[in-house]
Amino acid sequence: MLGLCLVVAGVFAWLGQWQLGRALQTDPTPPGATEVVRPIDEVVQPGEYLTDSLIGQQVEVSGSFVPGDFLIVSTRYNDGDEGYWVTGQLRVDGTPGPTSVAVAVGWAKTMDEARAAAEKLEKDAAAGGSPVTVRGRLIADEGPVTPPRGSDPQTMTRMSPAALLGQWHDVDGLSVYRQYVASQSAPAGLTDIHSSPPTEGSGVNWLNIFYAIEWAVFAGFAFYLWYRLAKDAWEKEVEDLEDLKASA
Repeated sequence: MLGLCLVVAGVFAWLGQWQLGRALQTDPTPPGATEVVRPIDEVVQPGEYLTDSLIGQQVEVSGSFVPGDFLIVSTRYNDGDEGYWVTGQLRVDGTPGPTSVAVAVGWAKTMDEARAAAEKLEKDAAAGGSPVTVRGRLIADEGPVTPPRGSDPQTMTRMSPAALLGQWHDVDGLSVYRQYVASQSAPAGLTDIHSSPPTEGSGVNWLNIFYAIEWAVFAGFAFYLWYRLAKDAWEKEVEDLEDLKASA
């Protein structure tokens, strides 16, 4: 039993060391790295998840907006004011196959302002608008949610490329980025989206440290289990000897 407990404790100790190694970042992101504008394909590829250190990274991407896909997302705050985002499907240039990224183009105070801006953008895109280069922050999908009760089923209150994809046109064989770009420059009729730099990390993952402590506790419990079994066996032997003496 002691040998078995030693093996179990050794496994737990190894797991704790592994968690501790993951908790300490040996190559943390340099301060201000997210503020350096990088091509989007250097940061993430279509369909890939974004690592925590790259959330909020400033990126640029060139392409053309797809007509008919300027959609409005409600419940968007800009400097504390609630309003709406006008979003678009940007078909990315220079990719081997059709590839798109969702772009939050700009913010509007009212739904009427957002619809007017979306209509103007639709006309420009339908007229064969020139390619554009969008610069902004790369932000993770917020996840789709059910529309409020009694509202239009197509109403969106979260910025979710997955939800937008369900309403986009010309999506056969399309590769899509899981993230969206919050543009730093809005066209006429919309307000620039305020997007603060992400908080700099400490280089220490406290959750992993907590897990490492848990594994150490489990290793200690393995030895405690052996101690209790050994003590119970010793007490039983002592009790049997005492019974034997009493019966002699």
